[in-house]
Amino acid sequence: MKATVTAHSAFTVAPIDDRIYGAFLEHLGRAIYTGIYEPDHKTADKNGMRGDVAELVKDLNVPMVRYPGGNFVSAYNWEDGIGPKDDRPVRLDLAWHTSESNQVGIHEFADWCETVGTDMMLAVNLGSRGLDAARNFVEYVNHPGGSYWSDLRIKNGRKDPWNVKLWCLGNEMDGPWQVGHKDAEEYGKLANETAKAIRAFDKSLELVVCGSSHSNMPTYPDWEATVLEHTYDVVDYISLHMYFANRENDTQEYLAQSHKLDAYIGTVAGVIQYVKAKKRSKKDIYISFDEWNVWYHSNKQDRKILDGNDGWPHAPALLEDIYNFEDVLQVGCILNTFIRRADVVKIACIAQLVNVIAPIMTEEDGRAWRQSIYYPLLFASQFGRGTALDLSIDSPTYETKIAGEVPYLDVAGVHNNDDGTVSFFLVNRHPDEALDATIDLQAFGSPSIIEHRMMSHADLKATNSADNPDNVVPMDGSGAQVQGNKLTVNAGPHAYHMLRVSV
Repeated sequence: MKATVTAHSAFTVAPIDDRIYGAFLEHLGRAIYTGIYEPDHKTADKNGMRGDVAELVKDLNVPMVRYPGGNFVSAYNWEDGIGPKDDRPVRLDLAWHTSESNQVGIHEFADWCETVGTDMMLAVNLGSRGLDAARNFVEYVNHPGGSYWSDLRIKNGRKDPWNVKLWCLGNEMDGPWQVGHKDAEEYGKLANETAKAIRAFDKSLELVVCGSSHSNMPTYPDWEATVLEHTYDVVDYISLHMYFANRENDTQEYLAQSHKLDAYIGTVAGVIQYVKAKKRSKKDIYISFDEWNVWYHSNKQDRKILDGNDGWPHAPALLEDIYNFEDVLQVGCILNTFIRRADVVKIACIAQLVNVIAPIMTEEDGRAWRQSIYYPLLFASQFGRGTALDLSIDSPTYETKIAGEVPYLDVAGVHNNDDGTVSFFLVNRHPDEALDATIDLQAFGSPSIIEHRMMSHADLKATNSADNPDNVVPMDGSGAQVQGNKLTVNAGPHAYHMLRVSV
């Protein structure tokens, strides 16, 4: 089976915003407690943050982390997480039917972000609360001093403001499961007024308004149109969320879901253009895809807690999907989609970062380890920075129920002019046949391979664990070569490849 790809230095999509390799942490399950925060752990720093987890996060070079939710934020009082820890209240979290100790709040999270070298993307509660709590939170976080909330921050131990630039106006407000759910008119008006208040504080802040929780919502895409008509002049991004599942155990249909993702992005991009034209605006709004990942492995085991049959536990094991090699291929396709849509997708957050549907797992009082999906995210974050190439692709296809004709080859290319490299991320979706891909590097000149890594496994369901953390890991690739201006690579069945070429 053969496929051809043409890459030309003059044919590009857009510069890639590094923030498409962002992440997400919510006060949910063990994401915070025994995830990033475990004061009694042998690697814990003076703030109680696990050093072993911090090192794994640093390797990913995550540019920013969305916090504190998620569904959690829609009933969260941010003031509960400030001041002396002994004085902080324990609250019942209605979103995940657990109790929240508030031992980690904005100060602890901000210190952790500085430790791992990432920026904060903060969400305000527009479910149970509204404009006033949001503007106070922004003042607490960003004002230098001389006002009530900024002086309280200083009293609580942080003299300098954090100067957080990126703020989410609530979370999934289209969802009836959300505390304080609103229809599009209600939410659009509230988001508009909240955005206006935040902009009165600082016009330079970047604001994200809630789009659809997923593309199967009955209100999609009318929700986007209505909300943007209210908020277009005062926000910068509209958020989208999507999770991926293989409940039918049909690998080929599962790996076609990234084409549904692409259609979702395309539809919302069209809605943005419609509202822009309707308003006769010169302003552009972009997409923040601030929740995405595979999520289905843990659904059955979570039901006892989520149905309230286990009381109100603190930091229980929730949403702890254990990812397999099949999920590596899916995550590779998702990341490729974001790269190919770099003209409109400027922010994306894998949901989540530690323990909860996450690339990093921990044992309480024990080890931290990388899940299988850690590696395609690592490669994209390391080498997917630069300019997305507009590739011409000719590949054999297969028929799917979810997306019609889907090519066996999924590929994205990134030109990094700073270091003179082009990186390609390839997935062969074919279950049985190897794929010979020829990439014509037109106008790049004198290419040579500098790195080739790949992932493959005889068992699609193979996983990593604390006891066997290296079962599904990258290996050195072989068989790629350059002849003239053509790069060829043989990708085996169901395989992921990353190639870097010096040009």
